[in-house]
Amino acid sequence: MGRLWPPVAWVAACSSREGEVFKAFGGAGSTKATGDAGEARALAHLQCQGLTLVERNYRVARGPRARGGEVDLILRAPDGTLIFCEVRARRSRAQGGAAASVGTAKQRALVLAAQHYLRRYASPPPCRFDVVAIDGDHLEWLPGAFDGTG
Repeated sequence: MGRLWPPVAWVAACSSREGEVFKAFGGAGSTKATGDAGEARALAHLQCQGLTLVERNYRVARGPRARGGEVDLILRAPDGTLIFCEVRARRSRAQGGAAASVGTAKQRALVLAAQHYLRRYASPPPCRFDVVAIDGDHLEWLPGAFDGTG
């Protein structure tokens, strides 16, 4: 009996890896450092859930001087679904939490970037918009957080 069933061992390894990523960035004080640490932690978590990274920090401009949108992580699910993922990290829930910070303006910017990205496909795959919200030590993955039609 002394062996772990493979999925249990895999989950334990993923949990350990995610924790290592979080600790590696943990003491950083800037907003950018917090965001980078959150993005790395989210990516580790999503990869442990079976998703594969396609692209990171995909940016598109609306015009020469106008901001467009950015997708933090573009991933592919085992079923072929393309996932556009926004990562929000906050040190605490003091100002409403990370998930609440993905408002309609941010959603529109993500949809714009996703539409631009999907132009490279003759026949776009199914896709969805996910959010990974990190509040302090708590990570929450919200698959299909919004539909992209608004």
